[in-house]
Amino acid sequence: MYHHSANASHPAAGAAAGLLDPVSVDSKDAILFQRCAWCGTAMYHRLLCPVCQGSELRTERSEGVGTVRHSTVLHRNTPAARNVSLIEMAEGFVVRGRVMGPPIGIHSGDRVRLSTAKDPVRSEPVFQLVDEPYRAWT
Repeated sequence: MYHHSANASHPAAGAAAGLLDPVSVDSKDAILFQRCAWCGTAMYHRLLCPVCQGSELRTERSEGVGTVRHSTVLHRNTPAARNVSLIEMAEGFVVRGRVMGPPIGIHSGDRVRLSTAKDPVRSEPVFQLVDEPYRAWT
């Protein structure tokens, strides 16, 4: 694997140690993710690239569109049932969040759009369904 020379000077891509840059005012309701400068892998809140272990990560803003890959209903630590879903974003990273709507109505393959970047209670992204799913007889 090729690495840059230790005595060459390179500008930092993102914050030190691969941490996310501070959130700007216009991206308050956006998901910020990281992309590896070496291999181009997109990831969510990592210190090192999971593919090449590179530490040069640049922060990018997601468009907020994704697909539900897995959804489950939780009844723990809440007065009502809620869903927790794994959302694969269009940029290629996976994020854990909540999809608005009846928990039993969220299924794998549903397309979602970001509604709020941080839920005030659980600090996780909140999504809404893009299309009302057509499920006859279910």
